[in-house]
Amino acid sequence: MTTFDAVAAGHICLDIIPQLPAIDLQKLLVPGGVSEIGPALLQTGGPVSNTGRNLDRLGIRTRLMGKIGDDPFGEIVLRLIRAQDPRLVENMIVAPGETTAYTIVISPPRFDRFFLHCAGANHTFGADDVPYDRLHEARLFHFGYPPFMKRMYTREGEELVEMYRRAKAAGVLTSLDLALPDPDGPSGQVNWRRVLEKTLPYVDLFLPSLDELLFMLRRDQPPPDVHPDTLIADVAAEVLDMGARLVGIKLGSRGLYLRTGAEGTGPLAAPGWQNRELWAACFRPEPLVGTTGSGDATIAGFLAGVLHGQTLEAALTSAVGVGGCNVEAADALSGVLSWRATQARIQAGWPRSTVTIDAPGWRWDDAHQLWIGPHDRG
Repeated sequence: MTTFDAVAAGHICLDIIPQLPAIDLQKLLVPGGVSEIGPALLQTGGPVSNTGRNLDRLGIRTRLMGKIGDDPFGEIVLRLIRAQDPRLVENMIVAPGETTAYTIVISPPRFDRFFLHCAGANHTFGADDVPYDRLHEARLFHFGYPPFMKRMYTREGEELVEMYRRAKAAGVLTSLDLALPDPDGPSGQVNWRRVLEKTLPYVDLFLPSLDELLFMLRRDQPPPDVHPDTLIADVAAEVLDMGARLVGIKLGSRGLYLRTGAEGTGPLAAPGWQNRELWAACFRPEPLVGTTGSGDATIAGFLAGVLHGQTLEAALTSAVGVGGCNVEAADALSGVLSWRATQARIQAGWPRSTVTIDAPGWRWDDAHQLWIGPHDRG
């Protein structure tokens, strides 16, 4: 087996993305109705694919650690990944008799996408499925979507905590991404605050979306009436207090918020990474085709920036740059460019969207094209 830089572990599935015309969604959902659509795109999905495969495309030698079934969908998943690089699948688990996860992605023009999802073999992925002896060869361990993985959220996240404890003991930088639980499903009944309190002391980079954080930490609290963007800083401070060294909060079309603590390990110990608060607006897609996997691609851009040795400001810019490329294609992979091409596009003056921050104390940094927050001590 060959050496590598990063591990992307956790949830993986087959994305089935039908090509949809500009249609009335209400008519599409009429019982007994028929709507003609275009061909379906088949692509791997979930953070193992969307973050892991994009990391590899961005020049970070990566291995994927996920679980699929020995069924036709599983064969398609492996074939798609091997077409990029056969080495990516060296640590994938094929579970006899289990079902490969799949997602039907409904992404009509001019509307945000929604999903029909079967978690399949992801539910049986556990802490003992990670070959920790191989982590010593890597610099980064990234894991994503525990709300879609039953063994990871039962018993207050016991196996999630154990996995991160062992990964941290292996000496790698650790990274965690979330997913929005189904409010009416088993993962929606979990005490996620307690899960995060036990897990985040072993997490260096915590990279959720704002919706995910609010569901897990503020589900029963109404948003504030004044300066609602102060809520972002509040929940960021809360997860830093839980033990994470850095929190990056995905804000959809409003970009990416980032805040760091007073201490960090590895790249996070470099000058300019402690006690920071920054906000990056999105780059303008040319054109916007679909948002499938945009959050995972943004994470891949940030992690690649960290592992390529960029400054915090540059890594944050790389994150929204890769995210901007991602949404120019219908799937989570086709739009992402190489690391060199991404940096060239950013440096050529790729225009950004405008973001207005509804909170006091933010100031614009023209040199880095970023907003600097009131808690920044850089």
